Amino acid sequence: MTQRSVEKTVTAHRQAEGGGFVVRRPFPTQGLDMVDPFLMIDEMGPVEYGPGQAIGAPAHPHRGFETITYILDGEVEHKDSAGHSGVILPGGVQWMTAGSGVVHSEMPTARMMEQGGRMHGFQIWLNLPAKDKMTPPRYQERRSEEIPTALSSDGLASGRIIAGKALGVEAVISTHSPIHMHHWTLKAGARVDLELDAGLSALVYVFEGAAQVGAALEPIFEGQVAMMGPGEGLTLATPEHVQGSTQLLVLAGKPLAEPVSRYGPFVMNHPHEIHEAIADFQSGKMGRIAAELA
Repeated sequence: MTQRSVEKTVTAHRQAEGGGFVVRRPFPTQGLDMVDPFLMIDEMGPVEYGPGQAIGAPAHPHRGFETITYILDGEVEHKDSAGHSGVILPGGVQWMTAGSGVVHSEMPTARMMEQGGRMHGFQIWLNLPAKDKMTPPRYQERRSEEIPTALSSDGLASGRIIAGKALGVEAVISTHSPIHMHHWTLKAGARVDLELDAGLSALVYVFEGAAQVGAALEPIFEGQVAMMGPGEGLTLATPEHVQGSTQLLVLAGKPLAEPVSRYGPFVMNHPHEIHEAIADFQSGKMGRIAAELA
């Protein structure tokens, strides 16, 4: 089995999004536009909010792709133009297929607003194949206890398998194309060898500590994303002498190899489809969040 090697590393930058909350974004950046089929990774926080300080993303539209919201700490309340609402708690995942279009908001819960607390999580944008871009919107929401966990043979690496599979453990979330999303926690001296189909693009984003990645066990530090080269195997490890644990995301997917036309919250294949999306949103065809849900 050919081990993948690190081809490129990019360091995330920080910027404000939504209602003003700060994210750490490894891409899109000047040095890396996207990793087909992944369009964006935003790490939200970690940040400690005092009472009345928590910030979210008020009502905004999406069309043509999927948003994956993964909460590590804090609480997020979701509402949309189709009348759907829910709360994402720590460890929970919302996999939203925007498809033909939806208007939604992601805001701190009333408890978070009143009491404050720690907020930390991710939002990942995943492109949809052209044939699925106008599919009806849908949601897959999973509580923390529903996310299966894989354990390395040495017991020093544990992975939450949000999509795809690892070490014989399969996710409960279904995807439009082959996708892997794992959250790995590595203790000192850990090593885990993953199998990923050769046809998938793959990346590793370290958000706490430092890891050794790929065939040469190249060091990747907090806030860095590593684009992996071709192969069927992916090695993750940490030195024996490190203090604390390392946390990272593994993302892998089958490249769509289709044209991408992107404007803000709309991702289509051609510019005229972007103009249509803007017109549909402005005319109310994507709906609006009802006053009682706003």
